[in-house]
Amino acid sequence: MKDDFQSDTSSVLRLNIGGKKFWTTIDTMTHREPDSMLAAMFSGRHTLSQDPHKGYVFVDRDGTHFRHILNWLRDGVVPTLEEAEYTELLREAEYYQLLGLIDAVQDVLNKRKEDDELRTELTRTDIIKCIQSDKVRFRGVNLSGIDLSKLDLSFVDFSYACLKNVFFSRANLQSAKFRDVDAEGSIFHNANLRECEFTGANLRGALLAGACLQSANLQDACLVDCSFCEADLRSAHLQNADLINANLEGANLEGANLKGAKLNNANLKGANLQRAYMRHVDLRDTDLEGARLDGANLLGSIR
Repeated sequence: MKDDFQSDTSSVLRLNIGGKKFWTTIDTMTHREPDSMLAAMFSGRHTLSQDPHKGYVFVDRDGTHFRHILNWLRDGVVPTLEEAEYTELLREAEYYQLLGLIDAVQDVLNKRKEDDELRTELTRTDIIKCIQSDKVRFRGVNLSGIDLSKLDLSFVDFSYACLKNVFFSRANLQSAKFRDVDAEGSIFHNANLRECEFTGANLRGALLAGACLQSANLQDACLVDCSFCEADLRSAHLQNADLINANLEGANLEGANLKGAKLNNANLKGANLQRAYMRHVDLRDTDLEGARLDGANLLGSIR
């Protein structure tokens, strides 16, 4: 029979979804997802299978996750489920053409995937146990977000590791290897990084204020938005490093090699650039107020 379901959208609606019974209202079924199959079903334009005695509208689908669908339609809430259950819920959402729910579930799954990728593989305690042995290597390991501050990590090999948002404050990292690491947003405040290797590393947005980077190798590293305030970069290798928007105010770069470095919008106020190698470097957008350039090799640089 064809009922005018639009006559009273607040009226109680009884549903039998594959044998599971639910009570809701027409307004709930049609308001949040107006372009869905459910909204169309109760628009009054379609003939529905209804129990003439008990008034239940029957839908031949598995009702296991229909309560989650109702809660979505009522409150816009995505349930916390296991991945296999999300797959089942997506199947039902696709059947009922609930595009908003499909997008919301996909967002949850994508966020869960990102969190899994960022989850550290080792704890601080694990690291402490490891560094008690010789020739420690964490090559390619995910250590994102871990607190390694104040530890003696000298000579440790972190090459190719994921070190996003790791806390290395005041750690001893002398001669450690960070080749091609992803250390975006990491904290190296006041750390000892003397003679470290950062070739090709991504240190975007990292904090290295007050760090000792004497003779460190930062060739081809991404140092965009990094803070090197008051850092010791004497004799550091910065060839072809990307220092766009980097803050090097008060840094000591005496004897550093900056050949080919990108210094657009970099702050070098009060920096010591004595005897630094800066041939053919574009310094037009670089703030050099109060910088010491005695003996610096500026042949071919653009100022």
